[in-house]
Amino acid sequence: MSCWDTIADYGLRSIGIGQRLLPKEDFTLCQQITLIGSGMIWNVYFGILALAFGFLAATGLAVSKAAKNPLIRKPAEWFIFLFRGSPLFIQFFFAYFLFLSLKNVSPIFSPFTAAWLGALIVLFCNTAAYSGEIFYGALRSIPKGDVEAADAYGLTGWPRFKRIIWPTMLRLAWPAYTNEAIFLFHATTLVFFTGFPAWQQRGDALYYANYFADKTFNPFIPYPILAGFFILLTLVVIGFFGLVNRHLNKHLPQQQRRKFRLRPNLIR
Repeated sequence: MSCWDTIADYGLRSIGIGQRLLPKEDFTLCQQITLIGSGMIWNVYFGILALAFGFLAATGLAVSKAAKNPLIRKPAEWFIFLFRGSPLFIQFFFAYFLFLSLKNVSPIFSPFTAAWLGALIVLFCNTAAYSGEIFYGALRSIPKGDVEAADAYGLTGWPRFKRIIWPTMLRLAWPAYTNEAIFLFHATTLVFFTGFPAWQQRGDALYYANYFADKTFNPFIPYPILAGFFILLTLVVIGFFGLVNRHLNKHLPQQQRRKFRLRPNLIR
C-alpha cells in the first residue's frame, strides 16, 4: 500500500470516513503520521468551538465580576473560582458521570455523554473561567483617563462599553489571552483519556499516538510526530492572534504598541 493509499484510507478516519479498522501490524511511518494527523481534527474542533463560545462567556464573566451588585458579582466569582481552582482532568471525570446520571433520568441527555458535546462543554467552562479572570484584570487596568474622556464626550452605558471599555480591555488582555488559547488547544489531548469514551476508536491525536506507542513499544516515533503537529498548530494560533493584536493596536503610535510575547503555561 502506497502512502497516498494510506492517506485516502485513514486521513479522515477520526470522523468516521475511510477504513473502520486500525492497522494491526507492520506499522509504517506514513500510517502513524496520517492517523495522528487525522486525530488532530478533534483537537482543532474542541479548541475552536470552546474558544469561540468561551470568549463571549469570558467577557460576560469579567463584566459581572466587576459589577457592584453582589447578586451579579458573586455567581461570576464562584464560577471562576470553581473552574480555576480544580484540575481540568478532574472536571472531565465529574462532568461525564454527571451527564451519565442525567442520561439515566432522561434520554434527552444522551448526547452529553459523547465527547463531541460533553467534553466541549467542560472545555468551554474551563476556558471561560480562565479568560474571564484575564479580562477582569484588564478591565481593572483600563486608564481612568479613557473612561473620563468617554464621559466628557457624552458616551454612557452600552455605547461607552462597546467603543471605549471593551476594545481597551481586549488590547490589554490579548497577549495573556493568546497564551490561554494555546494552552486550551494543548488541553484538548485530555478528552479521550478521561471519562469520555472514544467511540469505535475514533479519538484525537494523542489517542492514536498512544495506540502506536502501545503496539510498537516505541514511543519515540508517534509522540514526536504528535509534538510536531501541535507545534504547527501553535504557530497557526500565534499567527492569527498576532494579526488580531496588530489590529487592536493599529491606532497607537509604533513605539506605544504592546509587544506580542509568547509566555506558555508549562503547568496549570
